[in-house]
Amino acid sequence: MSRHALIKAVLGPILRLMFRPQVEGVENIPGDGPVILAGNHLTFIDSMIMPICCDRPVYYIGKDEYVTGKGIKGRAMAWFFTGCGMIPVDRDGGRGGVAALMTGRRVLEEGKAFAIYPEGTRSPDGRLYRGRTGIARLTLMTGAPVVPFAMIGTDKLQPGGSGLPRPGKVTVRFGEPMEFSRYEGMDRDRYVLRAVTDSVMAEVMRLSGQEYVDMYATKAKAA
Repeated sequence: MSRHALIKAVLGPILRLMFRPQVEGVENIPGDGPVILAGNHLTFIDSMIMPICCDRPVYYIGKDEYVTGKGIKGRAMAWFFTGCGMIPVDRDGGRGGVAALMTGRRVLEEGKAFAIYPEGTRSPDGRLYRGRTGIARLTLMTGAPVVPFAMIGTDKLQPGGSGLPRPGKVTVRFGEPMEFSRYEGMDRDRYVLRAVTDSVMAEVMRLSGQEYVDMYATKAKAA
């Protein structure tokens, strides 16, 4: 049994007991081949709950600080987070965005499932914010379909994204695959990138029922 399968087998039942996820549309995720899972981001536990709702391993970008700790605790955290599918990337540097994009591209070219939060950070107030165009670049560079998803209720169980979450019920909703082959070769056209990103975010908004804000979440947090 792989480390990923072992962690999922042990952690999955615990998370299902704590959060009782109601999963809708999981059949929309292809059983094999590259696919981008793009959704909203309300709190830290999103990245733990969504993957256990999928039948195949899901990989995603995480802060490298989660795996660079020292001592037994640091090594245990690194083993756990990477086993859950997290790929550590230094996103604080000047080329953090490029590194994350290239990592996602490599995962997809290996035929795997890659999860991304187009907002780029957790929502500061539960609303859905403007998506960054990295999602569009990934689908146009790799040809991978995009399956939008919505996390519903996780912010009520872990307000602010910190501290221990409390038990409750959440919904994870997957939409139908979206493909953008008509824009092949146009991954440097900023108008196309914005149009693709906005169409994905519109579907995430429909699935989640969130109010949409045409502003980047990072700007809202800095205000």
